[in-house]
Amino acid sequence: MSQKDQDQKQDATSITDEAVQTPQAAEQAILGATSKEHEDKQHYLQGFRLYLIMVSLCLCLFLTNLEIPIVTTSLIGITDDLGDFNKASWIISSYLLGYVGVLIIFSKLSDVFGRKSILILVVLIFIIFSGACGAAQTIEQLIVFRAFQGIGGAGNYSLSAVILVELVPSNKYAKYTTFVSLFYSLSLLLGPIFGGVITQNTTWRWIFLLNVPAGAVALGIIVFAMPNGFPFHGIPKEQRPNSIRELSSKWLLARFDLFGAALLLTATLLLVAALEEADVHYPWKSDFVITLLTISGLSWIGFLLWERHMTRNAKVCEPVFPWRFVESRILLGMILSAIFLGGPWFCSIFQLPQRFQIVNSLSPLQAGIRLVPFTLAAPIGSIVSAALAKAAKIPPLYWVIFASVLQVIGFTLLSTVSNSHDIPAAQYGYQFIAGFGCGINISLLLVMIPFRVQDRDKGKYMTLVVSAKRTFRVMGGVIGLAIVTSAFNGLIRSRLGALISSSELDALLKSPELLSSFPADIQETIRSTFGDGYTLQIKILAGLAAGQIPSAMLMWEKEHIMI
Repeated sequence: MSQKDQDQKQDATSITDEAVQTPQAAEQAILGATSKEHEDKQHYLQGFRLYLIMVSLCLCLFLTNLEIPIVTTSLIGITDDLGDFNKASWIISSYLLGYVGVLIIFSKLSDVFGRKSILILVVLIFIIFSGACGAAQTIEQLIVFRAFQGIGGAGNYSLSAVILVELVPSNKYAKYTTFVSLFYSLSLLLGPIFGGVITQNTTWRWIFLLNVPAGAVALGIIVFAMPNGFPFHGIPKEQRPNSIRELSSKWLLARFDLFGAALLLTATLLLVAALEEADVHYPWKSDFVITLLTISGLSWIGFLLWERHMTRNAKVCEPVFPWRFVESRILLGMILSAIFLGGPWFCSIFQLPQRFQIVNSLSPLQAGIRLVPFTLAAPIGSIVSAALAKAAKIPPLYWVIFASVLQVIGFTLLSTVSNSHDIPAAQYGYQFIAGFGCGINISLLLVMIPFRVQDRDKGKYMTLVVSAKRTFRVMGGVIGLAIVTSAFNGLIRSRLGALISSSELDALLKSPELLSSFPADIQETIRSTFGDGYTLQIKILAGLAAGQIPSAMLMWEKEHIMI
């Protein structure tokens, strides 16, 4: 190993030593490296004021992360009220698409207009559109409001993660990232249960409306406790780092790849729309679906060509997806692994509670409780794998491959569960295996980034690299969700089309509660068919998990990364 590689390894190890215990902790430790160059110019907050800001940021992260799992156990209740169960996946997808579009943008905006002002803006967006979601009168309104709520959530996540590591010097990251990681884990564990409790005992609207007072508390703390000019408060403007002092709106437009971000969002949105609507409102061969797929394909090609051009020719602009990621086999493997991981991770949280409610006739609360093995296994996998990889000197790549195989095994076993009303105890073990594998890769793929990012992408570019990885994982989740939804709808329509009329089938897909209106024998056939549809979805998730294996093999080296 050359001296340069040894130095690079030492620098990266110093980052991961901080507190790599969960995906949230890993990301904060990595982002912490971006602020070290300015530590000597920062006046760190202390005492009660510091704790207040920590609480507000943790609350922002908790609410943002909670918005995915809390909705999953409420989808049946939402669609029973508003109708159109076959659009239920859009309630999740629209929120995640907000992440794909703006996750990187807000961190750049905060460089120009200040952390505090942009954080206030995104918290306001999140609060306003959470209230709008709770007041929605149609499923279409809810989907649109969720998209804007996702924009606010993406800003909350991005800025909170950056600000948290600017609050304290690097030698205190371990203490505070461990604290934040607890909130991350709790959001996963409590989300499905909260959603079940609220939907079962009151209206589903409270799963959104509760964000308003909670978000208002966080907003009030930010307004009054966070100093203006953070993280360089108390320092004369002329003494602040040049990279901060000289920023302007004109700099932002010249620096950030807005066109690339728009192409990425367009390509993803149109692909998801085509997959979601195919075999629901439009046949696969319809002009609508073909047009969306064609424009999406052209947008993907245009995105890649544009990013290649921006990387090689632009002198100032930072591309959304630097072409160096494609030229580096290691980084490309990490990104592909993240894309293939997104589907199993997000789709499981979406799909399993629905199966429990429709196939096993459980209440929303019961469904949420039975999802705990999956959501509990993920943070456990993150903690165990990072600790063992370091203590036992096992290359993290081995763990990534092992975790991918675990996911394939877990989802394959889940696909063998029968469609009976009774839930076999082994099913909880299968969930744990799959969730454990997901948790390992969510964490370790983040931990490995600083070891193989080029010097030019370190420091202030590390935020871009980490955000890009999360963006592509979310994008993989959105696309994966569209794929399994399309497969589910196609199977249901082909199986039940000869059993009930098309109008009855359309009504059933819009409101599954109508299942009880059919004769007992037909009810069982319909319930079994829905079970087969969910089984098909799980098989697809096993296939997506398998895609992580060749992606991980792209990262194979003669001398493996060690942490």
